[in-house]
Amino acid sequence: MRFSIPAILSYFRDMVPFRIIPAIITTIFLSTLLAIPAPAGLDENGWKMLAIFLTTILAIILKVMPIGVMALMAIVIVSLMQVTSPNSKGAVADALSSFANPLIWLIVIAVLISLGLRKTGLGRRLGLGFIALLGKRTIGIGYGLVFCELILAPFTPSNTARGGGIIHPIMKSIANAFDSDPAKGTQGKVGTYLALVNYHANPISSAMFVTATAPNPLVLEYIAKSTGGTMQLTWVTWALAMFVPGLVALVVMPLVLYMISPPELKRTPDAVSYARKELAAMGPLSGKEMVMIGTFVMLLILWANVPAMIFGPAFTLDPTVVAVLGLFALLITGTINWDDVLSEKSAWDTLIWFGALVMMADQLNKLGVIGWFSNGMKDMISHADLSWQMTAAILVLIFTFAHYMFASTTAHVSAMMLAFLTVGVMLIPAEYHAVFLLMMAASSSIMMTLTHYATGTSPIIFGSGYITMGKWWGVGFIMCLVNLVIFAAVGAVWWRALGYW
Repeated sequence: MRFSIPAILSYFRDMVPFRIIPAIITTIFLSTLLAIPAPAGLDENGWKMLAIFLTTILAIILKVMPIGVMALMAIVIVSLMQVTSPNSKGAVADALSSFANPLIWLIVIAVLISLGLRKTGLGRRLGLGFIALLGKRTIGIGYGLVFCELILAPFTPSNTARGGGIIHPIMKSIANAFDSDPAKGTQGKVGTYLALVNYHANPISSAMFVTATAPNPLVLEYIAKSTGGTMQLTWVTWALAMFVPGLVALVVMPLVLYMISPPELKRTPDAVSYARKELAAMGPLSGKEMVMIGTFVMLLILWANVPAMIFGPAFTLDPTVVAVLGLFALLITGTINWDDVLSEKSAWDTLIWFGALVMMADQLNKLGVIGWFSNGMKDMISHADLSWQMTAAILVLIFTFAHYMFASTTAHVSAMMLAFLTVGVMLIPAEYHAVFLLMMAASSSIMMTLTHYATGTSPIIFGSGYITMGKWWGVGFIMCLVNLVIFAAVGAVWWRALGYW
């Protein structure tokens, strides 16, 4: 048996699934961070975990390998370096711990449930219905998605279930009706724009109601704690305070996205007549479509906690339990089958890469990295001679953009918000506390715009392939700034009218 070095090199060049130069850059980056001593106040394991996390993010940005492979790489490194446990058994258990996280499975199951819309044809029917109503312009369809998001937000405490499980399948059906499909390379027709609208409506609506996303009740509790109970928001006062700036943001957002990521098809004058003709050809609802509608109604009622409102808190169901029930209902009624579930690659890909990112974010918190970061910011701002406006702005911006380190808004809020609220209340004059606190509350949802792992909705929409990673991060950064400016400017005027300052 003869070995040929050129043949081996040729094999690795052609077959190994990583890009050489980005891989070298990433390796040098990790080696450099690991060679630097841990900063004061942070132990060695916490520093190593931060190095692994930052390297993984860099590898994702540089597209070294498919994102699932890079996530697996992070799991391997965490397990081998034993940064979370003194032995490999404990380390690998920690590295795989997030795969028991209900949020991860909510995301995966939401993707699987959306299969029913495609297979039954109900998604196409809904998409054609939107086109028939608003289809003369692509931007009109975008506003239709925004309207749906706003209507559902007060009653859907899981923003993932709302944006990813309910709105996104409808958006995909509309895009498919225009033959805008990532598999065909035609996503730019309307799909990319509509997917961006689908996603960026989600953080704004989440900021508008206490019941629109899971961390909001925790935010409400932290506001009360940081002020010693002098400011206590209710469902009504939160909704009233956030409604006007939120509504402005929802109106502005599709226009901004239309400018920075315009659809190729802007005017569709024949779309309305086409949609009506296709709806007529589809005929009345089929049995499977009726089952799909019934399943969605059940999901919406349970996700909105309607039984708990009627019969008491004992009837509250976790959103993931509801999602499992919905998937089971589709399977036992034959609406989808087990082969459909097994063949949905995007769901299982999301399970791996999002699970790895959630694991690293959790470990950063457990190893004290988030606390170290928060305390450092607090000490730095405390010793600076700044106006209250600058102090508030710096705290809001640092808190918001720290979300690059998190794969969960709940984890971010739990780890950092109370510390930031407390230092803000200490440094900002009492008459302006409410403005700062309301901006922090809004930013806890606005920060979801930033990355493709920022919240449960993002991996579902990103995984559908309509938006590249570069566009997602670029547009996300711009929309984050736009939303912060709207809430700061419009919100300040509205909150003044409401008597908060």
